[in-house]
Amino acid sequence: MNRSARIFSKRLFTGISLLLAAPGVFSQVKKDSVAALELKEDIRSNIPVIVLDENDADNNAGSSGQSISSILYGGRDPYYSGVFNFNAARFKLRGYDASYFDTYINGAPVKNLTNGYTAWSLWGGLNDVMRSRITSIGLRPIDFAYGDIGGANYIDTRASKQSKELSVGYAQSNRNYNNRVMASWSTGLMSNGWAFSVAGSFRYAGQGYVDGTFYNGASYFASIDKKINKHHLLSFTTFGTPTVYGGQTAATQEMYDLAGSNFYNPSWGYQQGKKRSANYTSNFQPYFILNHEWTINNKSSLKTTGSYSFGDRTRTALDWYNAPDPRPDYYRNLPSYATDDATRQLLASIFTNDVNARQINWDNLYEVNRHSIGKDGLRSRYILEDRITSTQKGNFNSVYNTLLDKNIEFTAGISYNVQQDHNFKRVNDLLGGDYYLNLNQFAERDFPGSSQMNQNDLDDPNRVLKKNDKFGYDYTLSLNEAKAFMQTVFKYNHFDFFLSGAYSSTSMWRTGNVRNGLYPDNSKGKSTVYTFINYAAKGGITWKIDGRNYLFANGSYATRAPFVESVFTSPRIRNTAQNDVRSEQIIDVEAGYVLNWEKLKLRLNGYYTNFKDGMDVLSYYDDSYQNFVNYALSNIGKEHYGMEIGLEAPLYKGLSIKAAANIGRYYYNTRQNAVVTVDNSATVLANETVYSKNYRIGQTPQEAYTVGLNYQGKKAWFVNLNVNYFDQMWVSMNPIRRTERATNGVEPGSDLWKSVLAQEQLPGQTTVDIFGGKTFRIKTGKIRSTLVFTAGVNNLLNNQKMITGGFEQLRFDYTDKNVNKFPAKYYYAYGLNYFASLALRM
Repeated sequence: MNRSARIFSKRLFTGISLLLAAPGVFSQVKKDSVAALELKEDIRSNIPVIVLDENDADNNAGSSGQSISSILYGGRDPYYSGVFNFNAARFKLRGYDASYFDTYINGAPVKNLTNGYTAWSLWGGLNDVMRSRITSIGLRPIDFAYGDIGGANYIDTRASKQSKELSVGYAQSNRNYNNRVMASWSTGLMSNGWAFSVAGSFRYAGQGYVDGTFYNGASYFASIDKKINKHHLLSFTTFGTPTVYGGQTAATQEMYDLAGSNFYNPSWGYQQGKKRSANYTSNFQPYFILNHEWTINNKSSLKTTGSYSFGDRTRTALDWYNAPDPRPDYYRNLPSYATDDATRQLLASIFTNDVNARQINWDNLYEVNRHSIGKDGLRSRYILEDRITSTQKGNFNSVYNTLLDKNIEFTAGISYNVQQDHNFKRVNDLLGGDYYLNLNQFAERDFPGSSQMNQNDLDDPNRVLKKNDKFGYDYTLSLNEAKAFMQTVFKYNHFDFFLSGAYSSTSMWRTGNVRNGLYPDNSKGKSTVYTFINYAAKGGITWKIDGRNYLFANGSYATRAPFVESVFTSPRIRNTAQNDVRSEQIIDVEAGYVLNWEKLKLRLNGYYTNFKDGMDVLSYYDDSYQNFVNYALSNIGKEHYGMEIGLEAPLYKGLSIKAAANIGRYYYNTRQNAVVTVDNSATVLANETVYSKNYRIGQTPQEAYTVGLNYQGKKAWFVNLNVNYFDQMWVSMNPIRRTERATNGVEPGSDLWKSVLAQEQLPGQTTVDIFGGKTFRIKTGKIRSTLVFTAGVNNLLNNQKMITGGFEQLRFDYTDKNVNKFPAKYYYAYGLNYFASLALRM
């Protein structure tokens, strides 16, 4: 190692010692006068941040006079392999939402344009043919797209890229599903230039880990390739996963305690002695991808993809008309709502001892409907409804790669994406009744006697509904997006650097398919078209000290169009949008160090991201207004920063240690603006400031640690044991509680004042996981096959107290300021759970 590298190493490990002390520094939070309705922190800008990158380096050390290999994108990484152990706590990389990560399959982007999320369940159960992946984290250059700040995944499922193999497997688990059967067959690229690959699976659970949940899913996959000549490869791929599964709903701690279980689920009940769920989802959105790869010469290639996807995502829910709320955990039914001790004790005894009291009473709903006589028969007071999003999505994408000379790589690409989401409701089950009416009961309450205001469809008033009839809202959200990007990567003896730029144009609008009685002139037809022009630029440099030690720094600036769901304030019934809609601005920097040596792998990363001008719309039922409230937020600013540490080192003869840590801090860093409206009125009820600055961003642990011992046996067996710890977990903040309206009349500094403004921190938790397996080589005549057995047990110590997610309810008691009237709701991590699989490959 040369002198500069030794000096750097000394300084680096000094920095590491500072970083290891950072959790104590991070925990020092100083709150100012609550009269300002803000939280403040006095040392956030003084925290040392050193960290490193995911990529493996070349093992061959080079002298100072030789060209050194760049950091590779493949191979094992001690941090990101450790992140796998954080899944139980719903860990988010760098605290980012999933919308800040891109995923491509055969060159086709599969991100949902409406909300930015990637539904990995759309290819669930197809593990065998989805194994070929390139994953890039953060701002590094990639050769298939510009990428997003979180990174990008590229999955290559083309038949010619699949290994020649027949594979069949079976798995058993006690998680979301209990049984899985999976099979695949691939020919590889044959001498005639053709390649074929097919796969399928079936997953099933009559009862999942949580009561009232179930799973019934199938998956299919087919791919055909034709290598026309050495320059052209044509590929076609299709896949789909028709799935139905019963869901779990978050609950308050009061309900968990009454049920005597942290896995209480209010979404089901007994009907004639059998469990029935009111909250299940069915999903089927098949993909069709056509891909052409043109190898122009040994330096240049052009990959062009066209894709199309369509299908429905349907979620069921209860609906009712002029009848009591049927949900078993409705706050007015609970002991905590009672005004005297005797009633509270009686209700607590009933909820504790009678399972039917704390679950949906299906038999009672049927009984109510059987006694509801209307002019056309039995008029249902309760029904089960389908909330449907029917999506059509198309894409064209083309990426050109070339080697300008031995040191310069150039990439450019264009894409065009279109998506339409048709949203509507449909009658699923009349629950023993003969019909339902397409009326808006909240409008009837506010406008009694009006024959217009209560109509969901003014052009077909008082429509009698039967099973499978549409009703309620009916609208379409449309998006068009055009993108172009260019990137140049320069690679020299001791330095690599890159520059990238991107341009995009996004247009979005709402089309109402029915004329609502509340807004007859602003509900049906096409809304204003909102168009956003956005730019992005990023660059970085890597210092290749030698073949083992690398330093890098990357930075980016980008603007991003808001999601259409955050533009329209009440898309269910009208075309009205937020005022001053604008693109979000994102500044992101990262820097790090990579040590890749056969005896030691180390990665340190530091990151800082600033989000500005974010937008969101929250909709909820508000008791004080007796209506659905639309809470339109703007000027949402966020700040994410922290460090990532990964370490892998051999200990003794096949035994090694791996460790990973994420120490981050994620805050809101602005006061947000809120415009409050209700569905039944176009009048703005309030225009207020949300004092959100320095509140924590919830729904992910901001600190996560894992230490594991891994043993590789000599006869193809292995076992891994990991201890994980999660901390700095926060309940998601309700912005309504951080306003002057919420604290009006409360004595500043009082206990009540503090309870309204406080944000709940969840307790730190520890879990232990074990995973292992063995490979058996089998030879029968000329046939060689492999039998692979793997098994894992998560949460080995059966910790059932770990809350993985929590949120404050959007309702608020403005009269008494009692935060316990609408307490936070939580999800708990599964206790001891397992997964075991056996696969035969030949």
